[in-house]
Amino acid sequence: MDLFILHADNSKEMEEISEELSQNKFKKIEEQDNYILMKKRRYGNLLIHAVCLITALSFIGILIFINVAYFAYSFLWASPHVLITTETVGDNGEPLEFSNMDEILKKATALI
Repeated sequence: MDLFILHADNSKEMEEISEELSQNKFKKIEEQDNYILMKKRRYGNLLIHAVCLITALSFIGILIFINVAYFAYSFLWASPHVLITTETVGDNGEPLEFSNMDEILKKATALI
């Protein structure tokens, strides 16, 4: 699970960023006054799934387990999370490291 943090100056800007991410198939998980948490589910590359399944059905059955493992990895661990917040410091007083929108969209559309 990758967590990206975006900074917004106010709640209106948080909503604008949220709408932009919603257009890229991110969904809201949680929302409060000072943050919005969003997630995009990844299911893996369809071409890789198709090749694994065809090969598994034709020759080697173990590839079905590899395909399931790839799907589980994509769905559970490779799905990016985005935290849009108005805060600039974390709970322990350290400054937050913010990402940019291009980095988030690149990660969200990565093949593997």
